Amino acid sequence: MYTGPTVGGLLNATFGNATELIIAIYALRNGMIRVVQLSLLGSILSNMLLVLGCAFFCGGLVFYRKEQVFNKASAIVNSGLLLMAVMGLLFPAVLHFTHTEVHYGKSELALSRFSSCIMLGVYAAYLFFQLKSRKDPYIPLSEDESQNRENEGDNDETPEIGKWESVIWLLIMTAWISVLSEYLVDAIEGTSHAWNIPIAFIGVILLPIVGNAAEHAGAIMFAMKDKLDISLGVAIGSSTQISMFGIPFCVVVGWIMGKPMDLNFQLFETATLFITVIVVAFFLQEGSSNYFKGLMLILCYVIVAASFFVHEDPPPEEKSLTP
Repeated sequence: MYTGPTVGGLLNATFGNATELIIAIYALRNGMIRVVQLSLLGSILSNMLLVLGCAFFCGGLVFYRKEQVFNKASAIVNSGLLLMAVMGLLFPAVLHFTHTEVHYGKSELALSRFSSCIMLGVYAAYLFFQLKSRKDPYIPLSEDESQNRENEGDNDETPEIGKWESVIWLLIMTAWISVLSEYLVDAIEGTSHAWNIPIAFIGVILLPIVGNAAEHAGAIMFAMKDKLDISLGVAIGSSTQISMFGIPFCVVVGWIMGKPMDLNFQLFETATLFITVIVVAFFLQEGSSNYFKGLMLILCYVIVAASFFVHEDPPPEEKSLTP
């Protein structure tokens, strides 16, 4: 309400992702590189399938008699960025598993760090393009929609708390989350053994569902108010931010810490992300949504969750073996 849909959607995504980034930095400091990779990957999958699916589904049920529309151009730009992120993750994985590195174990890490710097630069350019080049990328697609939104704004668009009060609460909650994240990271391995649940399932499914609670609630709320552009800004924007900023940022932070964090997320995880991006890109290309599309995205997430429940992560020792 204070910043508009573009900056508002970006702030929603940024502070919603603060949980994942704080958990990732704590885990990275403790040398739990695989947990970092899995939690960030899970955050992307959760936002693209579960959060967006629930937004489409709930919005479609509320506006049952009409098809909700959103700005197709912004969705396509985000889809392109996500495909670029998949490309950044794919090459180190393929390089590792085909044993075609010039210097085994070093070329993969060097490529990951180089690609991460490129991805951070692209994300910075994307922010400039989104915030400066265009005044409002979320342009209504029809006059009727514009009038509906104006009428809706007259009815219930009143801020419940002030702007600076909002900023203070965001900072307090982010600081509190950073304290809790340290305890959460320390409990992951013990929970995996006690409950007999794979760490991959905890990292990819359970952690992101909790960490994405803010995006989940926000995206559904905006979709039920027929503000699908902001829902997309939260769900897809959050996925874009994690893939083009969060993951490369963790690689660079690991580089500074002396930890061998790379973009090799293993073939199973990279393939899952690739298929997910393709599926979501097809769903977004029409620029409209309904409850059936939302249901399909939710069920796709159920399939992904089931896949990781029966997937056994390879032991870390294998990565250090020479061919």
